Amino acid sequence: MRKAALFSALLLAAAASVPAVLHAAPEGPAATAADPAMATALADPRRDKDRVRDAFRHPAETLAFFRIKPGMTVADYMPSSGWYTRILVPYLGEKGQYIGITAGLAAASGDTRTRLAAFPAQFPPKAASWTGVPEARIPAYTLDAIPPERKGTVDRVMIMREVHNMWPDGYLFNDLAAIRSLLKDDGLLGIEEHRAKADAPASYTQGTMGYMREADVIALIEAHGFRLVGKSEVNANPKDTANWPDGVWTLPPVLTLKDKDRAKYEAIGESDRMTLLFAKRP
Repeated sequence: MRKAALFSALLLAAAASVPAVLHAAPEGPAATAADPAMATALADPRRDKDRVRDAFRHPAETLAFFRIKPGMTVADYMPSSGWYTRILVPYLGEKGQYIGITAGLAAASGDTRTRLAAFPAQFPPKAASWTGVPEARIPAYTLDAIPPERKGTVDRVMIMREVHNMWPDGYLFNDLAAIRSLLKDDGLLGIEEHRAKADAPASYTQGTMGYMREADVIALIEAHGFRLVGKSEVNANPKDTANWPDGVWTLPPVLTLKDKDRAKYEAIGESDRMTLLFAKRP
């Protein structure tokens, strides 16, 4: 109980510390769709099935906001089926490196623990098949088994639509500590998350519906050793009312209601999402 009370106090303090005017991010914008390297990565035939979602996910603009450039080392948290893998591996190029990372095992049990434990061995060959790059160039780790030589070597870490899982599932504390140790002193953490309305009730924003309040996400991340340096509306969708009884999965691409009101939800498109950038605190 004391630990929970202490964390709640930290959360409130972090929320109160979010500045009204953010400092500029440490570096200027990087890639855009006009960048030849990004254009080439986005046009790769391996992305033919992915491309339909570009209009909702805005990959070039999102990665530009995260200040990601060729030659960097970028770690991607829970890369799933590799949507961003197929962009980042070719975009980072031979002088860069893409790393797959997933949750540590401390908070996991049963089938979830088994799946996470298998990730370091299973992900590199999958990523190699998706990108054509040798699997030896695509390392993967659970966040409680980061090799010591990797710490302090990563330019950027991305957490894409996963904070709503990390918080209720108990991964947030340990995984953010490990991510912080991975990043260089000037490294940045980019987060994209489904956005609840600012006045949404706590019962709807604990993660189980997929949506979180932006202020809560900022407070949580800042309470774990980071500071907010930028926000972007690149992934905003004002058509999303963010109050669906079945949560974010009511909308594309999941469409949990299947054909019921399908045209309505397809017209709305994918969720309204916050896009945030954080730096390590000293």
